[in-house]
Amino acid sequence: METKNVMIVGVGGQGSLLASKLLGRMLLEEGYDVKVSEVHGMSQRGGSVVTYVRYGDRVSSPIIDKGEADFIVSFELLEAARWMEYLKPGGQIVTSTQQIDPMPVVTGAAQYPEDLVAKMKAAGAKVDALDCLELAKQAGSSKAVNLVLMGRLSHYFGMDDAVWQKAIEASVPPKFLELNKKAFELGKNA
Repeated sequence: METKNVMIVGVGGQGSLLASKLLGRMLLEEGYDVKVSEVHGMSQRGGSVVTYVRYGDRVSSPIIDKGEADFIVSFELLEAARWMEYLKPGGQIVTSTQQIDPMPVVTGAAQYPEDLVAKMKAAGAKVDALDCLELAKQAGSSKAVNLVLMGRLSHYFGMDDAVWQKAIEASVPPKFLELNKKAFELGKNA
């Protein structure tokens, strides 16, 4: 199998590291060679962060270059748009519709761009956008956006649900397990 590339992007503190570990664990269980990068960016200061997950028969590097991502999974709309040049032709964006103002918007130096989903689609991207924050709240915690996104991403992988559930159980502390499983299901079924 050729190497597949997934970028997980967002703002620091949203749970992208757990999402990438869960995805990597699930793919390892399925027998793929997997490389997961470290988080890059100002993750502890609310800045932009990106994690790479690459999988296939043999993966030599954890880095994804521009135009190589099969999937961009985004916790926030502007981050999806910011990293779109990394998406390969025919690639898929799975994004939350949440908007978090970056510092230039907070200080009044810029405005948050309007109609980002329409703009990404107009640029040729396939975009699956949903209100992951609302679904996470329905599951019991606004911090479960990462599992909502993983549930939504599962549509595109065609793997048995039991494999995802096993990865969730291995990645999430027991006291948060049911909440996270519910968030995954809400994302999957949205």
